[in-house]
Amino acid sequence: MNKIRTVSVFMFCAFLAQCAIAQNSATMMTYSLRQCVETAIASNLDVQQGNLVMQQRRIDWNQARLNLLPSVFGSASMDFTKGRNIDQATNTYINSKATYGNYGLSSDVVLFNGFYLQNSVKQNALSYEASRMDWQQAKDNVTIAVILAYLQVLNNEDLLVQARNQADVSQKDIERLEVMNKEGAIQPSQLTDLKGQFANDQLSIISTQNSLVSAKIDLCRLMNIPYDKNMQLERINAEAYATKYDETPESIFKVALDQFAQVKAADLRAQSAARAVKAARGQLFPTLGLGANIGTTYASTFTDPVTNQKISYTTQLRNNRSEAVGLSLRIPIFNSLFSQNRIKLAKLTQKNNELIAKTTKTQLQQSIELAHNNMTSSADRYKVLLEQVAAYNESFRAATIRFNNGLGTSVDYLTAKDNFDRANINLISAKYDYVLRTKILDYYQGKQLW
Repeated sequence: MNKIRTVSVFMFCAFLAQCAIAQNSATMMTYSLRQCVETAIASNLDVQQGNLVMQQRRIDWNQARLNLLPSVFGSASMDFTKGRNIDQATNTYINSKATYGNYGLSSDVVLFNGFYLQNSVKQNALSYEASRMDWQQAKDNVTIAVILAYLQVLNNEDLLVQARNQADVSQKDIERLEVMNKEGAIQPSQLTDLKGQFANDQLSIISTQNSLVSAKIDLCRLMNIPYDKNMQLERINAEAYATKYDETPESIFKVALDQFAQVKAADLRAQSAARAVKAARGQLFPTLGLGANIGTTYASTFTDPVTNQKISYTTQLRNNRSEAVGLSLRIPIFNSLFSQNRIKLAKLTQKNNELIAKTTKTQLQQSIELAHNNMTSSADRYKVLLEQVAAYNESFRAATIRFNNGLGTSVDYLTAKDNFDRANINLISAKYDYVLRTKILDYYQGKQLW
């Protein structure tokens, strides 16, 4: 019995341990940049709506192509009469019950209508491609927003590490000075100065922790997932991205004209509008159509004139069959200038879309110039801060030696420490800012962003 109890307890403890491990792994979800981007794209409202619009445009395009096919219609009717009526079999009046059936199949196809249908197909095809580019642009917008939020989380994590390191240094200095103060080896003001600095360091930790939580909430909002305080992000080596960016604004703009989805969408809409003008002009031309039909009838009153016997249903359907083929020509003469006004409206739409396409390219060129200038400025700032951190590090090291040896004041020490701490904070922010600026330029060129 004791052995069984021991085994049961062991199995129960193992079960609890597995549950704890599973719970811990579930609560410590680690996201990579790619996972964040893909999650956001899959659940973002603008992206989903863009996909729906694209599907609608595809249906319009398919319908325009189907309009080129012949139309086929079937018809059937059955009439039951009683009393005085015209006999459909003999075309004479009768005064009795009768049943009549009419069945037909007809088809027609447009042979020519000024290429209206053909231009409509091309117009809708271009409109579909434009909507597909809009969908891609929506995904690109989400991607760059997620990258910004992702880098902001990493930036705040690094700042929090820096803030805690600052507090650790202050804490150790306080512990050392408390011993020296008890021995009367220092002035009490030196200890209180450092305690004040330690309080500032703690406030910095609180502020940075709040910024980190806000950044994570913002990232979760973009991903459209519930906020998880335990979420972790896969680290990236920001220093590896802090290299010289060789592309010029001119080369970036040249690539963007061929790669940027927003530019493609604007150009495709202009082309679609031009096809719409041609389609509208087609309605000024005559419409030539080809039609064919086949039909048959049945009448309960129909009899064989020789035998005076009613003719069977199937025999009547076979004997009464008729077929016809014909051409039709519909010439527009006057329709309240409806077609002419449609052409004018289509031209105005074309002009508007051409203006949008031109303005889109101009704004793209300006955005690239601004983004490249911001990247260059960020790179220069990062380089200067690297030198500043190195300089303040040496100053802080020297101030620490003097202060520990009683040759410097607490004011000198805290000033050197504050300068070194601020330089490190600025360097962290500048590092991630430069990474973001390069990612924006990559974004304009359609490059992979993770």
